[in-house]
Amino acid sequence: MSRRRAARRGVPTSMALKPIVVIAEKEFWERIRNRWVLAVALVFAIFALTIAYVGTARQGVIGFGGIDVTIASLVSLVVYLVPLIALILGYDAIAGERDRGSLELLLSMPITRLELLLGKFCGLAAALAFSTLAGFGLAGVVVSYHVGLAALYQYAVFLASALLLGWAFLSLAVMVSVTTRNRIRASGIAIALWFFCVLVYDLLLLGLVVASDGRLKRGVLPALLMLNPADVFRILNIFGMEEVRRIYGLATVLPEAMTSPWLMAAALGLWIVAPLAVATWRFK
Repeated sequence: MSRRRAARRGVPTSMALKPIVVIAEKEFWERIRNRWVLAVALVFAIFALTIAYVGTARQGVIGFGGIDVTIASLVSLVVYLVPLIALILGYDAIAGERDRGSLELLLSMPITRLELLLGKFCGLAAALAFSTLAGFGLAGVVVSYHVGLAALYQYAVFLASALLLGWAFLSLAVMVSVTTRNRIRASGIAIALWFFCVLVYDLLLLGLVVASDGRLKRGVLPALLMLNPADVFRILNIFGMEEVRRIYGLATVLPEAMTSPWLMAAALGLWIVAPLAVATWRFK
């Protein structure tokens, strides 16, 4: 049985790397050619430099301050912007092909559904990584020039966590794209998902804490925070530096055993793998 027939009949076939790379390159260069990635990188750079410069205003000082205060200011920017860009980037990965009528053509080629999905995700992930590294990386170079090269390591850790956050929401966007029938519905679900994870979820947790008179702090609340990749990103950066812990009141919520940077990075990794696994299962 040929590889194409096996894929169309649902018979498991070995996954090849070359089709994934070809599809990923196509997705990446399409974003580069339409200048979407460059525009996002420019937006990231402008916002990051602005936040880094005025982030110390709460302390009565304007200018580039310490790296801890800078990262604390940039965390909020990343939580709002990166998930939104990732969801917009990936919501039509499959739904868009279905609307344009090109999905059947792609599936008629000698590639499996898994290869198509992974190729799409890898290409979009590379585009998101390019814009994130270019935008926030430029801000990091400027900040390190003013506060010292020793701050580059801490900033690199922050930048890596921002990438993981973006890929987690990109994975969610691909899952939404697979499970919806058209781009309009997929875009609506993607925006609702951003609104819920970034804005509503923490308000609901705060309401639970108030309603329970604080009893959730040492019990259910830490586990609930892990159910939101945006909160995992916050925790990863909050507990990485002493000064940032003092700025955020959230530092008193979690037990010390759950504040390991490696544990939080693994949690973000799980948020990348799990939705993509669901998308793969549904796409088959």
